[in-house]
Amino acid sequence: MEELLEQLAVCVERGKVNAASPYPPDMKGEDGADELTKKALDEGIAPDDVLAKGLVIGMGRVGQKFSENKVFVPDLLMAAKAMSAGMAYLKPFFEAGEAHHKGVFIIGTVQGDLHDIGKNLVAMVVEGGGWKVVDLGVDVSPEKFVEAVSENDGCVVGLSALLTTTMVNMEKTVALIKKSAPGTKVVVGGAPLTAEFAEKIGADGYSADPQGALSFLDV
Repeated sequence: MEELLEQLAVCVERGKVNAASPYPPDMKGEDGADELTKKALDEGIAPDDVLAKGLVIGMGRVGQKFSENKVFVPDLLMAAKAMSAGMAYLKPFFEAGEAHHKGVFIIGTVQGDLHDIGKNLVAMVVEGGGWKVVDLGVDVSPEKFVEAVSENDGCVVGLSALLTTTMVNMEKTVALIKKSAPGTKVVVGGAPLTAEFAEKIGADGYSADPQGALSFLDV
């Protein structure tokens, strides 16, 4: 079991989606995350173990490498694609209650800001870390975040902003979330942000990269 799950983790880490995928070149012709996830389930490995000991391990490795500038955005995107190929087999088990997410993470780019690359990378890494991700998209109003929080009890919220002019909307969003659901944790990120700004607006955490956001969630 351990060997198969390690092979699966490597496929996610390296972005090996399936046997037909030519990427990465040194794994050409080998089974990818698609085939190995199916094989693991067919052999009776528990869905939770396939997720936690295979897919999540691989995504965690590439996420850590990304935060250390050892791999780059294309590598992370390929890893996320491999992760998604495996998750497709696990989805029925989640729906049936036979597999479980660590929790719900709601993410969006704040009102007035249309940038989504950073948000998307965080969403990929967090989902790869075993969380259910609810992506609200870009230009999200404070009220829409609050509505999503009310529909997902016990969730954690991630706010993204790339423009200094929209940072004020991040502050408004945090305030409204805290007012409507005081126990909700909020983590913020984006190029112009700092840990000091996050603390000033009442956020519970700040992350400069996707892996940092996942680390915040897993504490």
